[in-house]
Amino acid sequence: MRWLSYFVKCLLCGFIAMQIYFALQIGLWSSLNPSGTAFQRAERWRLCSWHWSCSIESHWVPYDKISANLKRAVLVSEDDIFFQHKGVRVEDMQKAWEKNQQHHQFNANSKVALRGGSTITQQLAKNLFLSSEQNYFRKGQELVVTGLLELMLSKQRLFEIYLNSVEWGEGIFGVGAAAQHYFVTTPAVLDREQAAALASALPAPKCFDKAQYCRKANIHFPTRQEFILENMDRVALTPIPKSGSR
Repeated sequence: MRWLSYFVKCLLCGFIAMQIYFALQIGLWSSLNPSGTAFQRAERWRLCSWHWSCSIESHWVPYDKISANLKRAVLVSEDDIFFQHKGVRVEDMQKAWEKNQQHHQFNANSKVALRGGSTITQQLAKNLFLSSEQNYFRKGQELVVTGLLELMLSKQRLFEIYLNSVEWGEGIFGVGAAAQHYFVTTPAVLDREQAAALASALPAPKCFDKAQYCRKANIHFPTRQEFILENMDRVALTPIPKSGSR
C-alpha cells in the first residue's frame, strides 16, 4: 500500500503545482497581454505543422479601441450577464448536466461530457490553458481556472483578453484579425450590423468562415444576427451596483 500512497501524493503535488502555474500566469496577465492560448497553439499545429510560415491571423487591440457595438453584441451572443455573475451560471450548468444525462441514456457508448452553460470566463479558461477534450476532469479544472481568473483579474480585463483571443474563423483569432478579415476595417469603427454578424459567428466560427466546416454545425447565422441586434441595447458593459450601494 506504500506505493499507492506515494503515487497519490505525487498526483496531488502535480495537481497543486499545476494550479500554482496557472495562478502565476494569470497574475502576469493583469499587466501583460497573453502571447497566445492553448487553443491557438493547437490550431497553429493543425494548420501549419512544422512550417515556418503560417496563415494564423491575430493582433492585440486595447479594450478602449474596440467598438461598444461589438462588446454588446458578444455579450448577447455568449453571456449577457457577464458583468453581473462571478464566473459561472449555475442554472445553465444544471441544464447542461440534464441534457448530457439524457444524451447518455440514449447513447451509452457516447464519449461526450458536459456541454453548454459556459460563461465567457469559462470559455476563456478553456481556451487559455486546456484542451478541447470533453470530460469531467477537464470540466473540473476549467472551474478551478475560472475561479482564479475571476479572483485575480477585473471583469474588463477578462473581457479584453477574451475578445483578443477567441476564434473567429479558421486561423483567425481576436477581434483585430476578425474585423480586418471580414470587413477590412478596425474594431473601433464596427457598426451594429457588423458587430452582430461577428458575434453570431462565435458558436461556430469555422462554419461562419468556410462552408466546408458547416456539416456538423446546426446554426442559422442570419437568425442569430437578428436576435443579437434586437437585444444589444439591454446588456450592461459595467457591473450593476448592488441595491442600496452608493
